[in-house]
Amino acid sequence: MALFLLSLLLVSTFLGGDAAVFTLQNRCTTKIWPGIAGPPVKPELTDNGVALSPSQTINISAPAGWSGEVWARTGCSFDKGGRVNCTSGNCDGGVEECGGTSSSPPPATFAIFMLDDQVDSYAVDLIAGFNIPISIVPSGGSGDCKPVRCLTDLNMDCPSKLQVRRNGQVVACKSACSAFNHPKDCCTGAYDNPKACKPSIYSKFFKDSCPAAYSYPYDDPTSIFTCKGADYLISFC
Repeated sequence: MALFLLSLLLVSTFLGGDAAVFTLQNRCTTKIWPGIAGPPVKPELTDNGVALSPSQTINISAPAGWSGEVWARTGCSFDKGGRVNCTSGNCDGGVEECGGTSSSPPPATFAIFMLDDQVDSYAVDLIAGFNIPISIVPSGGSGDCKPVRCLTDLNMDCPSKLQVRRNGQVVACKSACSAFNHPKDCCTGAYDNPKACKPSIYSKFFKDSCPAAYSYPYDDPTSIFTCKGADYLISFC
């Protein structure tokens, strides 16, 4: 789960104010199932779990003060009981509609947001790994408002120790933390500070491919971007 960034961004409670509109766009050649995770809000974020065919888009409104993550599930199939099994990005429990409160087991490529009346913060997060390319493009806001993208298909060159394979194909690329669960890779325990936790050869692989994205917990803070009063286009692939 990529919620570590939410603590960096000082996760807020519901503040009211204008909603931001997330436009989720499928630029992939196959169907995807977007997932959203964040704190409970009333009303709940709608269309969380809907399938998107190639070239299809949906709009989702999120209130000011909402913090959470958006990602794509791929290769999903459904059993007779309605449970979902995806090749990457399953919601916890294999549910079709994530409900806004359960997040994805790694690896998945996350778009992270903290919406605020004063200024929004957003980032692309690869700390849990990668499944498909993603981009965030703000519109209608003021301030810095830079787009952030990770458009390289990291599955193509994923190191063998990090690969997630299904039917002979690499469908996702784990981070070192997800693959090895070592404190040195996860920046936990004695390594839970920026002096002790340094980039590994694996996090450098992610960073070299997507320089604007977060690649490990103490990565360059300039990988967090800000904008005031914007809507956001989140494109997959």
